[in-house]
Amino acid sequence: MKATGLKRRVLLQGGSIALMLGVHQIARGASILAVRVWPAADYTRVTIESDARLNSQQLVVGSPPRLAVDIEGIDLNTELRDLVGKIKPGDPYINGLRIGQNAPKVVRIVFDLKQTVRPQVFSLAPVAAYKHRLVLDLYPEQAIDPMEALIAERLRDAPKNGSTATAPSNGPVVATAPAAPSPAPAPVRPVMPPVDPLGDLMAQQAARPAPSGPAPALPPGGMPLPLPPAPPPVVAAAPPPARPVTPPGPPPRATASRTDRIIIVALDPGHGGEDPGAIGPNGTREKDIVLQVAHRLRERINAASVNGSPMRAFLTRDADFFVPLGVRVQKARRVQADLFVSIHADAFTTPAARGASVFALSQSGASSSAARWLANKENDADKVGGVNVGNHEAQVQRALLDMSTTAQINDSLKLGGAMLGEIKGIGARLHKAQVEQAGFAVLKAPDIPSVLVETAFISNPEEEANLRRADYQENLADALMRGIQRYFAQNPPLARSRQL
Repeated sequence: MKATGLKRRVLLQGGSIALMLGVHQIARGASILAVRVWPAADYTRVTIESDARLNSQQLVVGSPPRLAVDIEGIDLNTELRDLVGKIKPGDPYINGLRIGQNAPKVVRIVFDLKQTVRPQVFSLAPVAAYKHRLVLDLYPEQAIDPMEALIAERLRDAPKNGSTATAPSNGPVVATAPAAPSPAPAPVRPVMPPVDPLGDLMAQQAARPAPSGPAPALPPGGMPLPLPPAPPPVVAAAPPPARPVTPPGPPPRATASRTDRIIIVALDPGHGGEDPGAIGPNGTREKDIVLQVAHRLRERINAASVNGSPMRAFLTRDADFFVPLGVRVQKARRVQADLFVSIHADAFTTPAARGASVFALSQSGASSSAARWLANKENDADKVGGVNVGNHEAQVQRALLDMSTTAQINDSLKLGGAMLGEIKGIGARLHKAQVEQAGFAVLKAPDIPSVLVETAFISNPEEEANLRRADYQENLADALMRGIQRYFAQNPPLARSRQL
């Protein structure tokens, strides 16, 4: 009996000591399970997964730019050494790294950087298939502006359409210098169509002799586009001295890729990076399929127009990295998209479920229990993908304010109905014959008609096989494109001036 009592006291004392040591000391026994790197233009993420919470300290060093991270309570192991080989040459931020045992139970990782960064280092609690994660996000000093990126992409594509493109608009838009102008009457300006500042900024971007800021670099030998002469400093010699006259050239707002109205469709491939989305019985990942479909749809949008106005697709992510739900909405609003289409592949607990669905936002509750379940599942994506709550909480809350209007939801239902009809037209089975509604966080842009398309049930073996086929993806992209065109045919886009 005495021996038993002694053992009990020893065990209790040991438990008390463990509690007194706290998380910091307990973490000293952590083991590294996996390391992952997700490079992207927006930011590069490095994830270190372990079986217990890790403590770390970091230091940014200037010239040349480096980031040193000390991880406490661990020994250097094979998984950590593998991190060196996971850095790709095309990573926008990391040039390479060194790793070593800096002190007993302290591993130091030194990242050699290609540019100065704003690092965010935070921990994520276990969720889904993941254990504890230490996350290092490397953001550029100046955040990439989605509008600037869209303009740069359009200018890069402009030569493909010819250097003397004229905008298919209501007014006369000329891209090359006209033939010898006779004393041109000045009142041409009031006759021009409503101004879109997007065209002005595109002209300014293209006319810069060299990129001198954080904006995305334009291709060398860029388009020789004139700046819009607001008050021109140059005075021609020929005209009467009554007022300054600009040198002969195109009208003030003409550029080789100038349009009076660009129709922008934001495409949102779901999940990405740490968040694979649903996984099919044969290992197909939702995040890969929806990105492929989005790329195919982007090609179709960029080649189309609406009533003479060219269309342009904007992707909230164009590679395998995670974008928080609120940031997806912010990006679409920053480019002032005319439509927002979030692309997903559904999954259920049994393989029998099948069929495509289209969802719009609901302010008053889900249209079915299945829609509510799916919305809750999609809204949890940030937990799996990994969001730095301390840093993003305020902006996410601002972005996801439930400001959506009845008009936005009605337009979303019209768009969803057009898409659903076209998906049915390619022979795809529909899970529900009508557009469903639920409180999807990613559909809460108050000023953009927004839908979420579940292309199929990836958990169904037959539909998983369809989603992997290139011809099925092509047909699906065609159907979504026809749905967008049907919507615009019945609901022409309004004239607008984009604020930059």
